[in-house]
Amino acid sequence: MAEATVHGSEHSAHAHGHDALATTAHAEVHQEHPIRLYLIVWGWLFILSACSYFVDYAGFEGYLRWTLILIFMVLKAGLIVAVFMHMAFERPALSWAILLPPVAVLVFVALMVFEADYTALTRLNFFGTGG
Repeated sequence: MAEATVHGSEHSAHAHGHDALATTAHAEVHQEHPIRLYLIVWGWLFILSACSYFVDYAGFEGYLRWTLILIFMVLKAGLIVAVFMHMAFERPALSWAILLPPVAVLVFVALMVFEADYTALTRLNFFGTGG
């Protein structure tokens, strides 16, 4: 009988430990971020958008124009993904699982761009100019 009581108290302690763990996990899942964070991000998005429009207004041309526009675009997308899609608050494994595939695709596209020049030159040498 005493053994059942000891076992029962262990089960009770285990249940209370599980409830505390579940409450902590529940609190972590539903954490709220201060409105100040969102206002700061909105401010930065406005500033980056203004800079992007300034590139067109100032009349930049060529690679400088497209480089600046792409930099501002990537910064804005990074802020949106990090804060509004809550990636900055996720576990690192989940972040890697979501962010690594697009990075790999960009690397493979860059490799194809370099290979495309080689392929085009090889075809021109083999088939001629066609004219």
